[in-house]
Amino acid sequence: MTPDVKNMGIVTDGIRHLSAREAFMLCKEGAILVDLRTPYETDARQFDAENVLLFPKDDLKEDYTALPKDRLLILADGVGLHSKEALVFLRSKGYEKIANLAGGIVDWEREGYHVITDKNEMMRGQCACMLKSKTGKKLE
Repeated sequence: MTPDVKNMGIVTDGIRHLSAREAFMLCKEGAILVDLRTPYETDARQFDAENVLLFPKDDLKEDYTALPKDRLLILADGVGLHSKEALVFLRSKGYEKIANLAGGIVDWEREGYHVITDKNEMMRGQCACMLKSKTGKKLE
């Protein structure tokens, strides 16, 4: 059964943006949280929720058919920018049960939802564009 999102989130430019609370509840009801971040980004922090699928945005154009069309997909990234682009792409390929996680993992954590962290890979930096892990890996 696909959760109903008609009365959830905010719709702008035809894109439904869900809060972390809404996304968390929908994952419990069977929605899939599709984490579009790179492996480098997910090494440090991952969403701690039911039905999380790590699916880097760079793989989307060639492998999008691996994503189910019969379940609600909540697209997520670091702050909610690339996930909107991915949503537009998936919509053009016939996906209708899709939404964007507003604010990505940053707002997820800020709103008090758990993340899985690897202390050895914790990011540091003044802004998202300058993040580096403690081990010195650069963000690609």
